[in-house]
Amino acid sequence: GDLRSVLITSVLNLERLEVDLFRCGGQHYWVPATQHLFGGQIVGQALVAAAHAVSRDEQVHSLHCYFVRTGDPKVPVLYEVERTRTGKSFSVRSVKAIQHGKPIFTCQASFQLSQGSPVQHQFTMPTVPPPEELLTQEELIQKFLQNPNVAEGYRKRLIKIQAQDVPIDIKPVNPPDIFSSEPQEPKQLFWVRARGYIGETDMKVHCCVAAYISDYAFLGTALLPHRQYRVKFMVSLDHSMWFHAPFRADHWMLYECESPWAGGCRGLVQGRLWRRDGVLAVTCAQEGVIRVEQTPTQSKL
Repeated sequence: GDLRSVLITSVLNLERLEVDLFRCGGQHYWVPATQHLFGGQIVGQALVAAAHAVSRDEQVHSLHCYFVRTGDPKVPVLYEVERTRTGKSFSVRSVKAIQHGKPIFTCQASFQLSQGSPVQHQFTMPTVPPPEELLTQEELIQKFLQNPNVAEGYRKRLIKIQAQDVPIDIKPVNPPDIFSSEPQEPKQLFWVRARGYIGETDMKVHCCVAAYISDYAFLGTALLPHRQYRVKFMVSLDHSMWFHAPFRADHWMLYECESPWAGGCRGLVQGRLWRRDGVLAVTCAQEGVIRVEQTPTQSKL
């Protein structure tokens, strides 16, 4: 249908207060169970603010962010843009997100005018079933809930997840067995897309939406080898993205996530967003704090 994506009409729609000052309202569309602002929302909104400070012909090629304080979902966020450098080929914009008079997030985004080059290569996209052959995250949860042996506490958590109105369509390629605590390889594959219609528009819009999508379930990849522990605290520390090729964020893309390392109460994750035609569109990396209870948890059955 032609229903506009809520990510465009609401979540990533900022109010301009001054030339380089923007505000996101206090009504936030989706807030995770942690009751802190979703990191992907802050990254996406910061990129929206930065994109307002460059010409239409310049496209974002990378961004590097730090989460310095947890975001409060009850109050607006101010985004302050600094025009760090405007060059002939590249421009850099620095963005500071502010709540309660203090920065909660900083970001630098670099934009480039289109340039051709014979130096080109990329990895090969993993071979996976198409999204049409897979169940959505909601359908998988519904399937798990039909098991009469699921522990009541875990059943309530699944119902709570099911009730969340996340503005992203997700189809896991290799969903983990939620009833098992056996360690798994720290790799995940999802088909992802924005819910609703975005259409052909400035590529920067699709990049902002991809920034939102890229943070969802990303850090959780580092937990797959440690499923016997209950998470006490998990939050993003930093987030980086590199944009390689044009894409549509409202079309299915394969999100390939892996965690090469964890230790010292931190975990590192890396991700690649692939277009369906095998083109590598985006590369992501993130480190986060992960604290768990020292004793293994009981069975979910």
